[in-house]
Amino acid sequence: LGKEQYQGVKMWADDLNLRGALLGNKVVLVHYDDESNPETSARLYERLINEDRVDLLLGPYSSELTLPASSVAEKHNFPMLATGASSTKIWSRGYKNIFGVDLPANEYFDDVAEFAKDEQLERIAIVHADTEFAREVAKGLRNQAAKYGLKIVFDAEYSKTRNDFSSLIQRMARTKPDAVVGGTYLLDSIAFMRAAKAERLTPKIFAFTVGAGTRDFGDALGPAANGVTGVVQCMRSARIPMAFDFSYRYSWKYGQRPGVHAAIGYGAGQVLEAAVRLAGTLDKDKLREQLRILKFRSLLGNYRVNETGQQIGKEMYVMQWQDGRRRLVWPENLAERELEFPFTPWSER
Repeated sequence: LGKEQYQGVKMWADDLNLRGALLGNKVVLVHYDDESNPETSARLYERLINEDRVDLLLGPYSSELTLPASSVAEKHNFPMLATGASSTKIWSRGYKNIFGVDLPANEYFDDVAEFAKDEQLERIAIVHADTEFAREVAKGLRNQAAKYGLKIVFDAEYSKTRNDFSSLIQRMARTKPDAVVGGTYLLDSIAFMRAAKAERLTPKIFAFTVGAGTRDFGDALGPAANGVTGVVQCMRSARIPMAFDFSYRYSWKYGQRPGVHAAIGYGAGQVLEAAVRLAGTLDKDKLREQLRILKFRSLLGNYRVNETGQQIGKEMYVMQWQDGRRRLVWPENLAERELEFPFTPWSER
């Protein structure tokens, strides 16, 4: 997913350079592999600032890597635009140099919780990985459940690297949940659904973060993916300017259709470019001010932050796997298909 995000950033830089330049200069990307290690992330951002002498900073993929990277940026008073990161902890430390393009993690499932209330799905099962992002997602869902009077009948955290969910699903099944909602990534969500099929777990809805919205989820599960919903930050069918053009050109450039993380990377590049052009300079103080006050619509959607730099302008979308494809089903005014509900029992597939 981090690689896909980088490819989105690279495509933005290539497009910008084909259009001319930024403040009279071609954009050159300086990037390293942080190996998904927080300590490595911090060390590499020190390198970018102190040795490479970069002019602009985009954050890494994931909240756990952005936390240390943004601490480095704050130490050097260097504005950073967070890309694939949404934990509210990032913006609760009093920093003035970190700005986000993604919706806060604790708001990811607001629409799903409202749907559960409307459809009287009173019994909710929550599962989430042991990461900063996934914990925030689960926390937000608990708050929404309390708001709407939903009963949480199962609530479990698991290791992000877990690949056997049989025993967890057996325990979950005994609680008879109406909805199973997960703060997940890719491999864990695939493993979870494989176990759900094997154990014949059939709530009325499955809803996940990250993993379900990726092409690889459907490729791995085949027909078993159908009916699973996911919350995503961007879909080309959401009538966002450039979405279909971006999808076509990305497919031509990289040989595969883009997932949401590619759009996050490209959209973050657009926001950074807009801030630089409006500032008219690479001066850190002026760039920081533009990122703070900027109101802009990118491929990813609306950019507008509060006084902490946390995103408040973005909206979330809900997709569902139908007939082997990702279909936009929410919000209703943009939906390309109606939500298939309830989830079809495994025995009837």
